[in-house]
Formats: sequence, C-alpha cells, structure tokens
Amino acid sequence: MIVPLMRRKFVEELGWIEEGEMLDMIAIAQSSPGAIAVNASILVGYHVAGAPGALLTVLGTVLPPLIIISAVSLVYRQFRDDPLVDLVMAGMLAGVAAVICDVVIRMTKQLLGQKRALPGAVLLAAFAAVRFLRVNIVLVLLACGLIGAADTLCRSRKGAGM
Repeated sequence: MIVPLMRRKFVEELGWIEEGEMLDMIAIAQSSPGAIAVNASILVGYHVAGAPGALLTVLGTVLPPLIIISAVSLVYRQFRDDPLVDLVMAGMLAGVAAVICDVVIRMTKQLLGQKRALPGAVLLAAFAAVRFLRVNIVLVLLACGLIGAADTLCRSRKGAGM
C-alpha cells in the first residue's frame, strides 16, 4: 500500500522523481528479496538523499508497522476467534488487493503508452507465462531482467553511435 503513496508524493506532488524512474525503482524493489515497501523506500531514499536518505526511509517504513504489530500481537490471542476480527482481516485483504490492482493498472497504462512495443510485449508474455503456462515466477523475472538488460544495452549502443 505504500508504493502508490510514495508515487503520489514523490512523483506527482514533490516532483523529486520522474515517472519512469519510479517505475524502474518499483520493478527493482519487486524483484529484490524482502518486502517491496522497504525495498522501494530504500531506493527512493537513496535516490533523493544518498545513504542517509536510505537509512531514514528504512526506519520510517519499518518502525511504525513493527510497533503496531507488536502492540496487536500482545492482545491478538484474546480476539483471534472473534468473528468480527475475521471480518476485519477479510476487509484488509480486499483493500490490499485493490491497491495492488491500482498499481498494476497504472504501470500497464504507462508501459502501453510508450511508443516502443517491447515493454508491452514483455508485460503480456510474462502474464501469459505465469497465468496460463504456469512458468515459475523466478524464471519469468530472470527472463525479464535479461530482456531488459539486452534492450538497454542495444539502445545505449544506438544512442552512442548517433
């Protein structure tokens, strides 16, 4: 849920990061081990203020949920069998699903709005591979990384030759 908030704040409101840079950071954060919110905050913090920025964003991202979860875990046993708690948890899952859908829709619009066909083709191929062919997501991520690296290398060679 933090990624759309970060995007709105740093791209739209403050203008510290370009839309394309934010998409790249989100892609890196998703493919790196660990929580995407922490990974994205590290990348944004480092981009904006170097190592001190990365450290502060990690603390700002990790400490509030850690404190809240610690407090909830102290009393959770008393309420875990309560039907109302089950309903609240189901509602939270629906909220998370909505945020993920929002990010996917925005990223897809951004990719398909480009004048290059490769990002959209990779997006559709990756979706088809995972959804219909049941290809392991790690293999899809590795293939996408290789395709992206090859594309970047080709485009940088073309740009250097001009």
